Amino acid sequence: MEFIDLKSQYQASRDLINARIQAVLDHGQYIMGPEVAELEERLAAYTGARHCVTVASGTEALLIALMALGIRSGDEIVTTPFTFIATAEVIVLLGAVPVFVDVDARTGNLDPALVEARIGARTRAIMPVALYGQPADMDEINALAARHGLPVIEDAAQSFGADYRGRKSCNLSTIAGTSFFPSKPLGCYGDGGALFTSDDDLARAMRDIRVHGQSRRYVHTRIGVGGRMDTLQCAVVLAKLGLFDWELGQRRRAAATYDALLDGKVDLLGRGTDRSSAFAQYTVLVERRHDVQRALQEAGIPTAVHYPVPIHMQPAYAHLSGGATCPVARALADRVMSLPMGPYLPDEDIRRVCAALLEAVDISATAAMSI
Repeated sequence: MEFIDLKSQYQASRDLINARIQAVLDHGQYIMGPEVAELEERLAAYTGARHCVTVASGTEALLIALMALGIRSGDEIVTTPFTFIATAEVIVLLGAVPVFVDVDARTGNLDPALVEARIGARTRAIMPVALYGQPADMDEINALAARHGLPVIEDAAQSFGADYRGRKSCNLSTIAGTSFFPSKPLGCYGDGGALFTSDDDLARAMRDIRVHGQSRRYVHTRIGVGGRMDTLQCAVVLAKLGLFDWELGQRRRAAATYDALLDGKVDLLGRGTDRSSAFAQYTVLVERRHDVQRALQEAGIPTAVHYPVPIHMQPAYAHLSGGATCPVARALADRVMSLPMGPYLPDEDIRRVCAALLEAVDISATAAMSI
């Protein structure tokens, strides 16, 4: 069993993917070819944002977003510690400081009730993450940010395609950044990402920054990076867009099957009734995780942990934590475990996973009681 079955996905769109790649090979415009502009137009239309700017990766998207906002050394960015390292990494790369705020125990997303106490004189932005594909409480975060005159950057690396109160993820804040890493809900065959905004000035800045700060050829009006998304990767995403909504539906079908088999038997993360998830991962909460994972591995079932160590506890970031303890993030990090997920995961495999998981949890609980 595959944790994420990219082979079946390729087979489902093989002819279109091959044709799109062949078209790039034929015209030979591997950097900033016509597929780049085509993809940006289609992604903007999908989200409802006025602008889409494709970039080299999801990490690059967040870095360019911060640069476009003028973030510099000493500035503070309020964010979550319970996410992939890139969220904080890009802040530190600019000399700014991540200010970690604990998460909601129900969802694992940034807890808006705790944010205001961490806003200070040097705060320049708030960066929530759509963990596992579910948007954070964006209206509450946006309202709080507006009161303090702050922009909001949605880290939507895992949530392209999700909805929040009738709007699409990537069109919920000042700027959003997503990832097209192969395992994401909408993925390419390498690295890739995109930025979204409805602010014309920010869009212009982000377009310049991704090409070394060029406003026109050899005229560099900003500090920039080499952050373009390759034409071939744009072609792959374009080919996959045709099946994307169907695939999202299949991810939600898989999640609903997991829910039906596990709810009340294993602790599940909560989901808001006013939003949907893109289900980049399907994550449960277990005790004695190492033992449970080992039992599942012996049964031929792969698992993963997203994420085992909160960022404020990472060796390279602990000195930046400002004393933040984030007990909820720490508790979740000890228990989260992701199960196989994807649009091509059959129900019989989900039943097999759940049966093995429930057996492993029972064995682990029995062993714990005997200690």
